Amino acid sequence: MEDSDKKDGFSRRDFLKTTAAGVGLAMTTGKLFGRPFLLTGAGQGRTVMPSDELRVALIGAGEQGRVLLDCCLRIPGIKIAALADIWEYSRNYASGYLNKYGQTPHVYEDYKQLLNSEKDLDAVIIATPDWVHAEQANACLNHGLPVYCEKEMSNSLDQARTMVETARRTGRLLQIGHQRRSNPRYIHAIDKLLHERQIIGRVMIGYAQWNRARAEMLSWPKKYTIPSEILHRYGYNSMEEFRNWRWFKKYGGGPIVDLGSHQIDLFSWAFKANPKSVVASGGIDYYPQREWYDNVMVIYEYDTPTGAARAFYQVQTTTSHGGFYETFMGDNGSLVISEVPQRGDWAYREAHAPDWAPLVREGLIRSEAPPIQKVQTKNVFVDVRVTAEAGRWPLPIELAKPAHQPHLENFFEAIRRGVPLNCPAELAYESAVAVLKVNEAVRNHAYLKFRAEDFKA
Repeated sequence: MEDSDKKDGFSRRDFLKTTAAGVGLAMTTGKLFGRPFLLTGAGQGRTVMPSDELRVALIGAGEQGRVLLDCCLRIPGIKIAALADIWEYSRNYASGYLNKYGQTPHVYEDYKQLLNSEKDLDAVIIATPDWVHAEQANACLNHGLPVYCEKEMSNSLDQARTMVETARRTGRLLQIGHQRRSNPRYIHAIDKLLHERQIIGRVMIGYAQWNRARAEMLSWPKKYTIPSEILHRYGYNSMEEFRNWRWFKKYGGGPIVDLGSHQIDLFSWAFKANPKSVVASGGIDYYPQREWYDNVMVIYEYDTPTGAARAFYQVQTTTSHGGFYETFMGDNGSLVISEVPQRGDWAYREAHAPDWAPLVREGLIRSEAPPIQKVQTKNVFVDVRVTAEAGRWPLPIELAKPAHQPHLENFFEAIRRGVPLNCPAELAYESAVAVLKVNEAVRNHAYLKFRAEDFKA
């Protein structure tokens, strides 16, 4: 914006400086221009206006980082100004991909060098292995930068707690990547249908699964093998562990954390309560060279506002049967949903339940009653039709975007306009407690109870 963009001798740049001064006052008074104020913008003296381009850095340019990059390229006003990754292959791949779309980020090996060198960032996205999330998120928050950090917050609850504390102390935004929390289909299904309209009645049972087919350990192009001294500098014992960090206890939490945390988080959302207990069974049954359980089955108990409830979750890594989806069952029906609509995007109605036709007229669900077909058999015409009551009632909300994009959009809108985060650190910490406790239950063959204070950081 040119300084010539003035009105009455007062430029937009002057306004930004004045607002920045007001923000400094707000940090100590809790009010901005006489109104309650939540500090949401970036640090280092830069105040972000709703129409501004946001300069974003990416820490961790591996597979998940590139998924988030692709989403950012689809969001207007987002520029990837810098990226950091300890692996040359990922740095080259991500920067080359961005170059194709006219973005030329500064590239670093060490995220610390990125933070010390880049002076006009508005936000940071972290997509590194779980075990370094806390270190990196805390560093960025302490630099005055809002952070979008992939889930799980950490493979350690103590470390996850520091992230909540740092976000609270600095007043900076910290969004955790439970992206279903921003998916309009999930918001409609859980907030509108389950909670507000209670179409399936009292929700008493949750079921979810994520099954994946057998897969070998990840390899890498040998010419891009990271020298051992660099691996050791960043805390990795070998290239195999670096590439397959999710399977090693030092770096991750295994499949129940990688996959299960997305869906276990939904149980608490749907039940409006955190679990009161957990029991689990699992083991290293198929991949003897891996440290984490390759299959886990979990049962949670809940005390919900409407009474007792239970949820069952399973993760399997030797079969893709059924894929991944979530089901919530009530006394009047059931709701099945998935990030992939073909696996779950409908409601079932019990025969005794109230009529759902009014919901169809309101556009909250769709009717799936096909037209009458006449079938002639021995000169007798028979009506052949499946009524909506006996079949599926599809949900009306479609997401024509990558699954992670709405969650990133929510984060960027929180920076620009102060809208609430859909998965702030405190909420994600509650999910981390419920998920990480599973590995303890498997290890100890134990029935474990939660206390309300367990979920508070």
